[in-house]
Amino acid sequence: MRLDQVLVDAAIAQMERRWPADEPGGAAAVYLEDGRILTSVGLDNLNGGVSLCHETGALCQAYTLDKRVTASVCVHRASGHDRVLILPPCGICQERLAFWGPDVQVGVPDDSGAAGWGVRTLREVNPFYWGSQFTEDGTWPGPEAHSS
Repeated sequence: MRLDQVLVDAAIAQMERRWPADEPGGAAAVYLEDGRILTSVGLDNLNGGVSLCHETGALCQAYTLDKRVTASVCVHRASGHDRVLILPPCGICQERLAFWGPDVQVGVPDDSGAAGWGVRTLREVNPFYWGSQFTEDGTWPGPEAHSS
């Protein structure tokens, strides 16, 4: 499945279910290869070092289901604002998504379009991925590299 407005809307709906409009909030949604959508929110904690990104829950669930993630989007709304921001994956989430390869699509901010967001592959977001240095042919390692 390709990243589209349906996936963005699923992330926004999850954010709105979890976070009241007067609080800052965020959520993520991922498409699985079979078309299912998983959503999740971040885990906040007094100790910031143990907090988790919004995508983490959905990515762990995809892994638990043994399904390939094809697209991911993370949304954020500041306290007291209506505007929803599309956040590109942080470096840690890029690493988590890299498990499924360089063609996973991610949402990125893009003010040139009417929606205010665009789509890039992980390869486009991170063209010099370090993990490719450890493969025989210089390609990104996929899930098969992680199997036991």
